[in-house]
Amino acid sequence: MRIAVLDDYQGVALSSADWAPVTGHPSTPCTVDVFSDHVGEPAALVERLAPYDAVVVMRERTPLPAAVLAALPRLRLVVTTGRRNPSIDVAAASTAGITVCGTESLPTAPAELTWALVLGLSRHLVEEAGAVRTGGWQTTVGRDLAGHTLGLLGLGRIGSQVATVGRAFGMDVVACSRNLTPERAASAGARAASLQEVLAASDVVSIHLPLAEGTRGLVGERELALMRPDALLVNTSRGPIVDEGALLAALSRGHLGGVGLDVFDEEPLPADHPLRTAPRTLLTPHLGYVTRDVYATFWGGVVEAVTAYLHGSPIRTL
Repeated sequence: MRIAVLDDYQGVALSSADWAPVTGHPSTPCTVDVFSDHVGEPAALVERLAPYDAVVVMRERTPLPAAVLAALPRLRLVVTTGRRNPSIDVAAASTAGITVCGTESLPTAPAELTWALVLGLSRHLVEEAGAVRTGGWQTTVGRDLAGHTLGLLGLGRIGSQVATVGRAFGMDVVACSRNLTPERAASAGARAASLQEVLAASDVVSIHLPLAEGTRGLVGERELALMRPDALLVNTSRGPIVDEGALLAALSRGHLGGVGLDVFDEEPLPADHPLRTAPRTLLTPHLGYVTRDVYATFWGGVVEAVTAYLHGSPIRTL
């Protein structure tokens, strides 16, 4: 059995878990090939994956749509890190007899990165650190979080952790999401409100929603205009939830005090993308889940899934 591991940017897939149960399987010995580069063009991706029986994808770095799956008759197993992966056409895979399964994840890492972005923006950490290295000293005035309002779009596993930290900072927390009740919000230390109310009332807005038809483009020109002129916007969820064109327009006219983005419509972000040079932005390359503990969970789960498949044991499919 030949297994391809895609988009291992840091080259740590094989060192983050013990692959011996896979590579040393007594009845079905496996070879594992790891690719650290990203191939996004469908024809090139099909060419790369044609010799493989199984493919391991890191979250949504490489989509597997129906057309790609149909061109891979040898493929029998897809394992994605994380509990869900909307970039895989699971229905098409099922039709083709391809098993698709996922792994466990940890909600703590993206919540922690959210606060790294909020604090980086609010205290101008990148600018001030750069100034110190070049001989400068105190070039900006930071902003406080205590006594101000944190607005959360989404109050699930990750959003609830962000709310807890916001309360610890002394912030008032308001939140909105589909089917959020006042009781559920209160249990997370927040107050339920409408999307419009959250955007208008918040000094910091952080997004923690899954990407779906109802959330794609949720924050567009009208929603950005509702936000306070000096508010901070942070997105560690999925890029397309925010309309990139509307966001760039808002930044260019001086609206919003700062924007922290860990996710983008296209990833990796093209070298000439206008967000790279947009004012008042703090950008990170989708690091929300890129930590040692999360990777250990991901790759350990991949080994478990592949081993279960080889043994014919029950496997949690997407």
